Order: sequence, then C-alpha cells, then structure tokens
Amino acid sequence: MRLVIERGELLRALGHVTSVVERRTTIPILSNVLLKASGQALELKATDLEREVIEEVRADVGAAGAVTVPAHILHDIVRKLPEGSQIDIRRDTEKERLTLAAGQARFALQTLGPEDFPDLNAGDLGTSFEIAAKDLKRLIDKTRFAISTEETRYYLNGIFFHIAESGKTSMLRAVATDGHRLAQAELPRPKGAEGMPGVIIPRKTVHELHRLIEESAETVSVAVSASKVRFEIGSVTLTSKLIDGTFPDYGRVIPQSNDQELRVANTDFMSAVDRVSTIASERGRAVKLNITSGKLVLSVNNPEGGSATEEIDVNYTSSPLEIGFNAKYLLDIAGQLEGDEARFLLADPGSPTMIRSAGDDNALYVLMPMRV
Repeated sequence: MRLVIERGELLRALGHVTSVVERRTTIPILSNVLLKASGQALELKATDLEREVIEEVRADVGAAGAVTVPAHILHDIVRKLPEGSQIDIRRDTEKERLTLAAGQARFALQTLGPEDFPDLNAGDLGTSFEIAAKDLKRLIDKTRFAISTEETRYYLNGIFFHIAESGKTSMLRAVATDGHRLAQAELPRPKGAEGMPGVIIPRKTVHELHRLIEESAETVSVAVSASKVRFEIGSVTLTSKLIDGTFPDYGRVIPQSNDQELRVANTDFMSAVDRVSTIASERGRAVKLNITSGKLVLSVNNPEGGSATEEIDVNYTSSPLEIGFNAKYLLDIAGQLEGDEARFLLADPGSPTMIRSAGDDNALYVLMPMRV
C-alpha cells in the first residue's frame, strides 16, 4: 500500500473516526483504525463493536492495500505535522510497519492485519429516509440532556425515536427521560419514515451523531432496522447498534389536566433561578417557587450556606401555589425553550409540571417537583 494525502484531509477524517476508539481496550485491534486505499481514495474505519464510523477522503493512491494502525497515535502524529504538508504513507510488509513521511519528519507505526478488523455489518435496514441536518440536530438538542445515566435502567440510556400521531399529523418524535424529567420533541414525519420501528439510540451514539451533524452537510440519510441504525452525513457513515429494551409508556407521565398556567419571561426566569441557586447545596439544589397573582418569588434556604430570594413579575391568575424544583433541571429545560415566554402548566406541589415555550408546539417538558 502506498499513497500521498494532504494533511488537513487526513486530520479531519481521523478526528471523525477516532472518536469511537476507546483509549483502553482488552482487544488490541479495537485500538486501531483500518486504512484501505483504492482508486483515488483512502477509506478510514474505526469501531468499538457498538458503533462504527467510516469516512472516505481523496488521496493519490500509488498502490492499493489495507492495514490497521493505532488510531490515537496516528491522529496525534498528523495533528502535529505542519499545516498544508503532503503525507507519504507506505506499508512495509516485511517489517509489518506503516511509515509516514512529511518534510523531514519520519514515523514508523506497528500494524495489525486488516483481515481481523471487525465489521459491524448492518445487513438489510428496512426503513430509510432523509432528514434535514438542522431538524435532526434540533430533535437531539431538545432531548439529550434528559437521557438517564443510570446503567441499571439501561433502556433509558438513549433517545427513543418513533413515529407518533399528533392530532391528524404523523410525526417523527424523540423522547428522553431519567425519571425526574422528560423531554419530547417532534417534527412532521419525513417521507419514507412510515413503518419505522420505535428505536432507542444509545447515549454515546447520540453525542457522536450530534458532533458529526455540527460539521455536516445539509441532509442526513437515515436507515433503521429493529437492531441497528445507520446515518450518512456527507462523507461520513455512522452505524450503531440500538438499545435492546422497551422504552416505558412515557405518555402516562405527561399531565393532561394541569389547569393552573404560569407565564413568565424566560430570560428573566433563567437569570433569577441561576442567581438564587448560587446558595443551594450541591446535594439538594432545590429552589422554591411561591406563585401568587402576578408575582413569582424564588427562594433557596441552605442551612449551611445561607438563603436567597428574588421576585419577578409573571402572568398568573389561579390560586396561590408553592412548589419546589431542582434548579439545574429547571435551567436545563429553560435553556431549550425557543420563545421569549415560558409556560408552566401546574396542578399541585406533588404532581408533575408541564413546561412549554409559548411559541413552540413541537416540544414539551415534564418536571417532577421536589420537597422544599
């Protein structure tokens, strides 16, 4: 194998694929990236057996071939080479080495045979469709903060993507919950997504996908089966196993009869919560909302750290109500609201509260109260 490639092209591709390579693994070849040269391109592939990233970049290939080398070492070498340099890559089959040359710099890396590199063969993915990158990013942004990190409830360790009916419109809906809060976002079902199975995309895959979308093309091609999902984002292909579990019936925790509505300027509310929660203990982080007609008083009382209160004007005409929430969870949700005004639909101090943006019907949040 022999090729010449521009340093920037190789660095960008390595940045995409090495993100799925674990730095510590008991299987040596999983620390490597597979390089496959043919035609006028170099294909790079990396995997952790749960996720696989493939990218193809332009290269001047002198002799086709394939080899695997330590992914993070190669990435570090290329990163430290001068910008704009041309990298000459050759495989020395006798010494089982891959040599890299750029300017006066020379490197030789240990290799492992490409035939042992695992293939996350997705097989036939029954449902496929295209979605605008910004729309997929929005679904992820609005829900991923609520993904559970509790490993015992593994079926909550991802975002549940499925087709759901909203009124008379069929929607692609994303839902995440950790038992304390729930985030739901949706958009009209993309063409071709009808019949898509409900799937739970793992947390690591969600974060990887979000990172790739941020640098990506305008559309993302999605293919789904009951056990795997594949995303084609420009020149990058991300394939992932799905969480093998049943997402709970989240509809049961979305309140339907909360009839006490609080409307508040979202930026004012966020700033006030942020200020008073400075006093809150790391363990509790509870902030109390005392809501009366036209007025909201936020307060925190920490026996070890002191107390804080702040009053803001609100639109509220129902009976007075005192309710407590985790300050961090409030800020996470408020940070995702798109309009200027936040709507809180409340029932009583012990029941879940629904939070929406006054100008956005395609996202909703549910937050469990805390005792304060």
